[in-house]
Amino acid sequence: MSSPTAGGGSGLSIDEEETAETRIRRLISEHPLIIFSRSSCCMCHVMKKLLVTIGVHPTVIELDDHEFASLPRPPSHDTLISSRNLSPAVFIGGTCVGGLESLVALHLSGHLVPKLVEVGVLWLETMGNEGNGGPLPIIEQSEPLIFVAVRL
Repeated sequence: MSSPTAGGGSGLSIDEEETAETRIRRLISEHPLIIFSRSSCCMCHVMKKLLVTIGVHPTVIELDDHEFASLPRPPSHDTLISSRNLSPAVFIGGTCVGGLESLVALHLSGHLVPKLVEVGVLWLETMGNEGNGGPLPIIEQSEPLIFVAVRL
């Protein structure tokens, strides 16, 4: 496991005696938005760019090929799925969302922003409700941001 790029949150502690699986599960529980990637993965860059465009900065951890086998799978994926198909993998609130395709689908469906608000990594401001005494409503996005990646 190589040095992470932290996007805020607490510092990362690495215990060399931890197994890869234990370390990964601990990091997932400590960071509400975390991406596990390979150093050579261009899809991780696209994933980070999408999240930064929305206004959040994920913690990014680069894993070795053999460490990807220790990643928990999203509930909808077959347990026999290749670890190469799950790179990069994003976890939001301790739950595996999946790879880039799953993250983009979540965004285009309008569910990504509310999920990020729910886990506390994104705050939305509203105007005009200061005097009503109630909680501020979440702004609904009528059209999701479109982010297109082009393979060269």
